[in-house]
Amino acid sequence: MNSQIINSQVINYNFQRGNVKSGIVHIGVGNFHRAHQEYYTNSLLEDPTQQQWGVCGVAMLPSDEALVQKLKSQDGEYTVTVCGRTGNDSIVKIGSLVELIWAVETPIAVVSKIADASIKIITLTITEGGYNIDKTTNEFILSDKKVQHDIANPQTPTTVFGFIAEGLRQRKAAGIGGLTILSCDNLQHNGKVTQKAFTAFIEAQDQDLAHWIKTNVTFPNSMVDRITPVTTPADMKRLNKLSGIQDLAPVYCEDFIQWVIEDNFIAGRPAWEKVGVEFTNDVSKYENMKLSLLNASHTLLSYPSLLIGYRKVDDAMHDATIIQFVRDFMDIDITPYVPAPENTDLDVYKTTLIERFANRSVSDQISRLCSDGISKFPVYIMPNLAKMINDDKDLTRVSFLVAAYRHYLKYKTDDKGLEFLLNEPWLTSDDQLLIDSNDPLAFLGLSAFQSIDLKSASKFVEQYVEFVSRIKEENTLEVLNSIVGLSVA
Repeated sequence: MNSQIINSQVINYNFQRGNVKSGIVHIGVGNFHRAHQEYYTNSLLEDPTQQQWGVCGVAMLPSDEALVQKLKSQDGEYTVTVCGRTGNDSIVKIGSLVELIWAVETPIAVVSKIADASIKIITLTITEGGYNIDKTTNEFILSDKKVQHDIANPQTPTTVFGFIAEGLRQRKAAGIGGLTILSCDNLQHNGKVTQKAFTAFIEAQDQDLAHWIKTNVTFPNSMVDRITPVTTPADMKRLNKLSGIQDLAPVYCEDFIQWVIEDNFIAGRPAWEKVGVEFTNDVSKYENMKLSLLNASHTLLSYPSLLIGYRKVDDAMHDATIIQFVRDFMDIDITPYVPAPENTDLDVYKTTLIERFANRSVSDQISRLCSDGISKFPVYIMPNLAKMINDDKDLTRVSFLVAAYRHYLKYKTDDKGLEFLLNEPWLTSDDQLLIDSNDPLAFLGLSAFQSIDLKSASKFVEQYVEFVSRIKEENTLEVLNSIVGLSVA
């Protein structure tokens, strides 16, 4: 890595990487992980008593090859540019990623690392859809072809479930002892979801191992938060000019960061509390607050903003109509269902969210927020929508959101006639038939919505059908203005 630093803002790590040993295997070395968990761990490794907690990153997908090669060419080092809301940025050089394995190239190395006695924790960022949970039954999908392959062929795994199961099996056989599997994905009760998925897989593959993990593996819940956009080629050029470092894999993120973890680590853990991580006995209030306010608001603003013609979140969040739309959603629709965690002022939290979304330095892509709605709606929108329907609440904003999501999926064109690409990796062929239908009610059978019988919610249906028609016949901003009570400029 070319480290000719020309900017005094660059903060270099202050530890000898040769003294750091991997104690954590992390699966999914994308931007969020590298701006969040690695960022915290990089700070912690300054403490010489904590240098057994370096990270071995594992990239699982064929599409990860380019990133793996870039990081390996830099010995795993990279920069994180932290973008302040007041325009003051800082650059941090990260050295905590001390090993990197591409599972496609060397699958045996992944299993061997998981089975290594020095590994005490496996952390995951595999996206909401990566846990292979059926959105209707809330059960692990054993019929998945890759899962079936791994159940039948434990020594040649291809899925995260197969790799971890084989690593655990080798630990059991060697008498090494267990470890902790810690999800860092945006799922409510993510530890319980992780436990359900891995337990179901292992019970189908190896009953003896299933019995062993009950007393040798823990699955803490956690809540993670830091807005981290995709890094485009233009971003890379900009970030490297700012840092003076020719980094092939730079990351940038906002200045806000939070990580709350249930303190349930069977084989020990890093002292992350020394660098700002919060440990608790109950993460649920933090999870609910973040998923219901931040993630749900991101989903709420994303599709209407894209249809209006915005492409950057900060641009959308300087539009008075969209700001009011998001704030009304937070205040009127969601706050009644969000008990504040201890020492948290919800009004301050919501105001901070608006500031974070509008951060010009981060300038997140709306397309990123729109991606994978099939996985996001069940987690961020549907739980509170069910409560709102049951309590006979105002459904205007959420019914408009669902109508906007349909328009986004069906027409792939904004109000200005500009086309956009969809990123819906979990969209099924049945979903596509419902999207293609000219009957708006058919869309309500989408897999993302199946936790609720939306067609039987008459008030929701009436508003939704009206918004479907209006978005098509008018323009999205005009409809949105009517919702928030503002006149069209």
